[in-house]
Amino acid sequence: MTTDPATEAPPTPMGRRERKKAATRQAIADAALRLFLERGYDAVSVREIADAADVSTTTLFKHFPVKEALVFDEESDHEARLLAAVRERPEGQSIPAALREHALSARLVTAAGDARFAAFTDLVADTPALRDYAQNMWLRHTAALARAIAEESDLAADDPACGALAHFALEAPRTAYGHEDPRLAITRAFELLEHGWNALTQQATGGESAPTAR
Repeated sequence: MTTDPATEAPPTPMGRRERKKAATRQAIADAALRLFLERGYDAVSVREIADAADVSTTTLFKHFPVKEALVFDEESDHEARLLAAVRERPEGQSIPAALREHALSARLVTAAGDARFAAFTDLVADTPALRDYAQNMWLRHTAALARAIAEESDLAADDPACGALAHFALEAPRTAYGHEDPRLAITRAFELLEHGWNALTQQATGGESAPTAR
């Protein structure tokens, strides 16, 4: 059943307490990013960030449980968009190709002339702890992605190939770090996954092409 947008109730306004919490969280994140860009991630302590945001370290950790989280604000819809890339891919497009396009659009960031954003991407690329934290955030979606791949390929839910494709598809964007052409690096990684997946699924279906669309 669909709902007419014109009749939907407007979202409930954020209360004073929620606005204050959101403002505090933003102030902490802003202070952290400013200090990280000025001095480098490893040279800045959590205490310094708390002081710069005029909060206690206890308050800081209520909003950001680990130091790395200060750099990345998690989005709840990451997984939904990842699964939609597989389930809603165009007719005839393979699953690896759909995941490649998602990686290029969602995970390949470019500065586009923004000096501050360029500095941020350099900060992440040059800091192993931040690179690992960001990657671990993505790898949490491996199981859900494997299930979606199995459903779309008519394979068993516990087929190791589905789990492997999910894992390597989420790992592939790491090839962009330090590469002079990040887009090419990601594309080449997915070409390898495409060839391997096609060979495996054709073997499983007796030589027929694997399902690419519903």
